[in-house]
Order: sequence, then structure tokens, then C-alpha cells
Amino acid sequence: MAAHAAVSPRRRLSTHGWAVPVTLGVAYGLYAPVIARHGGALSWGQLWLGLISAVVVAVSIHSLLRFGGRLRRELRAVAWGALAGIATGFLYSLSGASVYSSSLLGLITAAVSGAAAFYLFYTHEDAAGHAAPY
Repeated sequence: MAAHAAVSPRRRLSTHGWAVPVTLGVAYGLYAPVIARHGGALSWGQLWLGLISAVVVAVSIHSLLRFGGRLRRELRAVAWGALAGIATGFLYSLSGASVYSSSLLGLITAAVSGAAAFYLFYTHEDAAGHAAPY
């Protein structure tokens, strides 16, 4: 008698992986219009700026947390550094700073956070990329 194949269970949508990205995205999205308004009245454009910034940052962080483990540690560190550098440079550019100073601050932030991420990944993984047993 042949056995039937078991039906694979449906994967349920969990909010567990969204707590940190949404929290950081909301904080970023609230801070962006505060910088952009320069002490004046809040406008609809600034509200949209905050909403779009929050969504982009939250989705980017969630994507790196969920799919970053598939990358090698060097590329994963570069991705985290790029995200931090772009986010910092964008916020600094909203304050009215020049493109050069915003880019320089973004590059410095990307280099420092990328190096810190690489150090973290290098010291907490074995050579194959698996989490260390300690």
C-alpha cells in the first residue's frame, strides 16, 4: 500500500522579524521631517518625506536581516555599511549641508560601520559562515 505525501503546512506571516526594522524606520521617519522643516511649519511634503523614508529604511533593514545571511560576511558588512552611510548622508543633506559634506559624512559612516560589522561577523562565525558555538 502506497503512502500519501503529507501536505506541507502553510507558512504563517509573523511579525517577529519586523519589530526592530519598523521601530528604527519610524524613528528615522519622524526625524527626517524635523530636520527638513528648519523650525517652520510642517507641510504635506515633509509628511510624505517622513513616511517614505520610514518605509524605505524599515524594508531595507528587514531585507538585510532576513536575506543577509545568504551573503558572504564581506558583502554583508558592505551592505550594512552602505545602508548606514546612505541613511546618515541623506539625513545630513536635509539640514541644508552641501553635497560634498553630506557625501563625505556618508562615506565615513559607511566605512566605520562596515568595518565594525565585518569585525562582528568575523568574530562570531566560523570559516564556513556558520554561527560560532559560543
